[in-house]
Amino acid sequence: MSICNCYASQEEDALEIMNDGFLKIFKEMHHYTPSYSNEVGSFKGWLKRIMVNTAIDHFRKNKKHQVFSELETVYSNISVREENGLDRLSYDEIIRSIQNLSPAYRTVLTLFVVEGYSHDEIATSLGISEGTSKSNLAKARKQLQKIIFNENKIIHIKNAG
Repeated sequence: MSICNCYASQEEDALEIMNDGFLKIFKEMHHYTPSYSNEVGSFKGWLKRIMVNTAIDHFRKNKKHQVFSELETVYSNISVREENGLDRLSYDEIIRSIQNLSPAYRTVLTLFVVEGYSHDEIATSLGISEGTSKSNLAKARKQLQKIIFNENKIIHIKNAG
C-alpha cells in the first residue's frame, strides 16, 4: 500500500492501484520463478515491480482526464513563504504532501526519487520527453517544498492558538 500511496492523490486511487496490482499478481503467480537464491527477496522485488508498473498504468489510463495546462497554473498560484526550520516530519505527513502534488509531478517524483528510474526510463514509461521528465521533477521538488512549508506553518499556528 505504501508504494501505491506514493503514486496516488487519494486513498481511493491507491486502493484501486493496489487491487489492480494484486489481481495481476494472482493471475501471473504461476509464471513466477525466483531470479536469485534469496527467494523471499526475489518475490518482494517481483511484487514491488508489479505494483509500480500498475501505478504507471493507472497514471497512463487517467492521463486523458487530466489537463496538463493546469499544472503551470497550480504551480504559479502557490505562494512562497519563508520558514526558518522544519519539525521532524512523519511518514504520513510526507506521503500526504506528495499526494497533494499534481499527478504528473507526483508520478515523475516518485519514479525518480523512490524507484530510482532515470529520466530516460521515466520518459519511455510515461510517453513524455526526457526534458519534460526533468522539468516535472524540478517543479515537483519546488512544489513539494512549498506544500511542506505551508503545512508546517499551519501546524505551528494551530499549536500556538
